[in-house]
Amino acid sequence: MSFLKQTLTAALFVVAAFTSIYTSAATDATTQANTQQSATRPNMETLKARYFDAAREGDSAMLSAFYQAGLDVNVADEKGYTALILAAYHGHTDTVNFLISEANANPCQEDNRGNTALMGAIFKGHVSVAKQLVFADCDIDEENEQGQTALMFASLFDRQEIINTLIDKGANPAHMDKAGNSVADIALSQGNYELAKLLNSDAK
Repeated sequence: MSFLKQTLTAALFVVAAFTSIYTSAATDATTQANTQQSATRPNMETLKARYFDAAREGDSAMLSAFYQAGLDVNVADEKGYTALILAAYHGHTDTVNFLISEANANPCQEDNRGNTALMGAIFKGHVSVAKQLVFADCDIDEENEQGQTALMFASLFDRQEIINTLIDKGANPAHMDKAGNSVADIALSQGNYELAKLLNSDAK
């Protein structure tokens, strides 16, 4: 049995009870709740989908129910996406804050391609989430499997506000990826000459 399956099994009963709050009728509450819990208890695939959907939707209460049942906050799906990576990618500021501050999620964890929650937030243009993650205790020049950093993502999509924050935090504007591209090269590839000029200046 996989680790994800084991931990999700532990979460099954609490989540079933949690969701029954919204589905049980008022009459004969005790008897009906017991019957309903048995009849509507989700299977493992449904449970996994419910957990990761809660992260995508920013449902901190549902995520909290899983963690109270013993699920590891850093558990990932088949693509390596954790709840934090998914919440950041979908721009859920409050959920990202909950996952880092209360659930103690690892903000530096990478997906199967080496991308972090910060990279996902920058990719989607979620400025407030990206700024939360910039100040997490991670290597600001953490690389994905192509050797790309968060600053490179910000340069690719001209996220100027994030670029300034990353550089202020110590991101290296002279970094080169595994293909030999610099941060400025990435800006130039998008026709962003002013940004490339700024990055070349910062790299000196």
